[in-house]
Amino acid sequence: MKIPKRLQPLVEDGLIDDVLYQLMSGKEATVFAVTSQGEVRCAKVYKEAMKRSFKKAAQYQEGRKVKNSRRARAMEKGSSFGRKQQEDAWQNAEVDALFTLSKAGVRVPQPFGCYDGVLLMELVTDDEGNVAPRLNDVSMSAEQALEDHAQVMHYVMLMLCAGIVHGDLSEFNVLVDDYGPVIIDLPQAVNAAANNNAFSMLQRDVRNMTDYYSEFAPELRDTHYAEEMWALFEAGKLTPETELSGHFEFDEREADVDTVLEEIKAAFEEEQERIERMKDPDSDDQ
Repeated sequence: MKIPKRLQPLVEDGLIDDVLYQLMSGKEATVFAVTSQGEVRCAKVYKEAMKRSFKKAAQYQEGRKVKNSRRARAMEKGSSFGRKQQEDAWQNAEVDALFTLSKAGVRVPQPFGCYDGVLLMELVTDDEGNVAPRLNDVSMSAEQALEDHAQVMHYVMLMLCAGIVHGDLSEFNVLVDDYGPVIIDLPQAVNAAANNNAFSMLQRDVRNMTDYYSEFAPELRDTHYAEEMWALFEAGKLTPETELSGHFEFDEREADVDTVLEEIKAAFEEEQERIERMKDPDSDDQ
């Protein structure tokens, strides 16, 4: 096929030998099958911010650290240099996450590097060399659904142990090869400890995956892995060796609103009395 403009520099630099075909085009990138160093790999070409339709990107970027203070200031000001740095940070977030999660034991495509907005990485295939299907295109038995769901929950737990929440996990962001699920698409991965939305994103990730697998194994609808993981994570007790049960005891106690309001009122009155005493230095109550 004709070499896309964004891939031409990588061809000229010898990073890509040839472009075979387009694999898919999504909300954040277009992915091509390419040959590189004699192997078939994929090249993920990130779309520019103006063309990218990923919603609420700011929520995902919260908590991401930029080591260079000049770059951080530029990103805050929104200058052209800052916008370029923000784009680089968005793209490099996936590379960093892939390396981190691969080391943590999560099955993700092996990354080979990011060059001018193009991520070169492993093309996930089956034993016959065909491109692995997305989970949404796969049907399975109840037994297989239970097994794969447990594996995905384990991966989500390993991600959380590594301080990462996927943030956009669904049946469309999981590939299935002959060895099971492979997690993909991580540019929006969030810092679990520094992002205020991390828990709600974790809940959504787990809910998406559970909803899909429960189509084949309905008993999964009664599980609560996100809440179980997060409670252990907050308590500092979540480890890669943790065995999850999917059970979680919710606090069913109703809030005593009247008591809380009375306490607030009492605290306000006490503060007002303190202010009045400060105005009257001769008060006997001092």
